[in-house]
Amino acid sequence: MLTTEEVSRFISPPPTTVEGFEKFIQWAQQERAAGNYACYAVVPNGLDTAIGIFQVRTLEPGFGMAEWGFALGSQFWGTNLFAEGARLILGFTFDTIGVRRLEARAAIANARGNGALRKIGAVQEGVLRRSFLRNGVHHDQMLWSILAEDWTEQLSRQGTVTH
Repeated sequence: MLTTEEVSRFISPPPTTVEGFEKFIQWAQQERAAGNYACYAVVPNGLDTAIGIFQVRTLEPGFGMAEWGFALGSQFWGTNLFAEGARLILGFTFDTIGVRRLEARAAIANARGNGALRKIGAVQEGVLRRSFLRNGVHHDQMLWSILAEDWTEQLSRQGTVTH
C-alpha cells in the first residue's frame, strides 16, 4: 500500500520487493536493539494486514530528541486511523521513552500530511529549503514539533491521564 505513487511521492522510497522488505525488517530490528529506532505497523481492527507504519528515531543519545514519520495506504486516509495511531505513538514516545522534543518533516506540497500534523497539535516551526530528495527533485519541507509539555497540556485539556 505504501508503494503507490499517491502515497510514496512524499516519503523515502519504501521497499518494493519481499527481499527489500525483509532487509528493512532486519535493519529495523537491529536499530531497535541498539536503542535508536522503533517502527510500528498500523493494522486496523478486523484486518490482518498492515496498511501503514509509524516510525520514531532518536536525534540524540538517550532519545531526548526524536523524529517521527508515518505513512498510510490511501484507502485509509480520512478514516481517523492516523489520529488514533498518532495518539498511541505520542503517548509511547513522551510517556514511556521520555522524549522531550519530537520533530516531524513534511513536504510543503503534502497538504494532507501537514494538515494531519496541525490537527494533532504539532507546531509549525519553519521551512527546510530543498531538504528532501525524491526522484531527482529537491523539495522544501515544513518542520513541525511537539514538546513533552505540549503533550501533557493537550492531555490535561482532554481530561486524559497517562501516568
